[in-house]
Amino acid sequence: MSSAGPVDVDLALVGGGGAASLTLAALDRHRVRGLRIAVVDPVRKRGQDRTWAFWGTSDDDLDPLLSARWDRVAVTTPTGSRLLDLAPLRYAMLRSAPVYARAAEAEQRLGATRIRSAVAALDDDGARVTVRAPDGTALLRARWVLDSRPRPPARAGRTSWLQHFRGWWLETARPVFDPDRAVLMDFRTRQPRRGVSFGYVLPVNSRYALVEYTEFSPALCTGDGYDRALAGYRDLLGLDPATLTVREVENGVIPMTDGPFVPRPSPRVVRLGTAGGATRPSTGFTFSAMHRQADQVARALAAGRPPVPAPAYPRRHRWMDAVALRALDAGTVGGPDFFDRLFARNPAERVLRFLDGTTTVAEDLAVMGTTRLRPMVAATAGDAAARLVARLRPAVPAPPVPPAVTDDGGCVDTRRSVT
Repeated sequence: MSSAGPVDVDLALVGGGGAASLTLAALDRHRVRGLRIAVVDPVRKRGQDRTWAFWGTSDDDLDPLLSARWDRVAVTTPTGSRLLDLAPLRYAMLRSAPVYARAAEAEQRLGATRIRSAVAALDDDGARVTVRAPDGTALLRARWVLDSRPRPPARAGRTSWLQHFRGWWLETARPVFDPDRAVLMDFRTRQPRRGVSFGYVLPVNSRYALVEYTEFSPALCTGDGYDRALAGYRDLLGLDPATLTVREVENGVIPMTDGPFVPRPSPRVVRLGTAGGATRPSTGFTFSAMHRQADQVARALAAGRPPVPAPAYPRRHRWMDAVALRALDAGTVGGPDFFDRLFARNPAERVLRFLDGTTTVAEDLAVMGTTRLRPMVAATAGDAAARLVARLRPAVPAPPVPPAVTDDGGCVDTRRSVT
């Protein structure tokens, strides 16, 4: 930065995580050239700090980066297991290191400027956005800003849950995993008093797999709670602890809420990732929508259009998510029963496309028809009443999403502990 003032760029990416990395790769893939680009983030992302699992068709862009893929997955409940053929889709696992590495290569080819700083404010005057550091210093001015920093919704949701999890990367002394299939959801885990839990298994090969415990609930468990749950799931899988080595541990928290995320808070600021609505409220799945956003932004810029992606999910899907969350929160619909009925009464490919928000209205009606009618009707009425009440009362600010837990202890109700 010179004494003449902050540099001017055409496009600034604020935040350097998954959404920004996918966007940089997409800009390079679509041969967007001639733009002055900057990336602003206090750290450069490297290595294996997260794992994304998603479904879709074969993809020339992502396939070379995948750690594993499966054409069949299992969904298990206490009453039995169902092996699902996903054709024409496949379930895939992508670790962060190759995504960050590809983004770094793209950043270099794009000639992007990297500024290692936190960002405190984005001042948008309608023509340019001034990106400011925590001390108020102007870091740069940009025609467009893509902001992928995590943030809570604009106001508290009528229902606010969390998808929170811990996973062990397990290496075994002998072959025990089936590399030809993944476990998508295993509901034999101990269910929380309020919420739903499940385990899953993503095998890279017969001796190495990610084994994870996940909860959808309003409460976080601390480290000891997650470890006990994972140990219990390990035992359910029949794995001998004496033959296992934990190579890595992953923790995470993702918002599940019907609170609104604002994808375009000002004329020239566009939010991506969870902040831009890419997280599906009823499941916490994010990657597919985040990848779509990146591709849409790059295609728009390549065509000389504003870098504004389409809404991550149709409005009707966000409404259905609000109803499903209300039913799960009230306990009138049990989580294992809800997902078991979806997969038992629909083709697996339809359910997965429904969870991605890419089904037609007719397919949506078919999926909704397989849920339990009475509690869903009650939840629909309750959601309508809650929307009316929300219009008559002042909006309540949403609390920040709590960080992933790594310490020991019991469980924490985040609605009481987060101010």
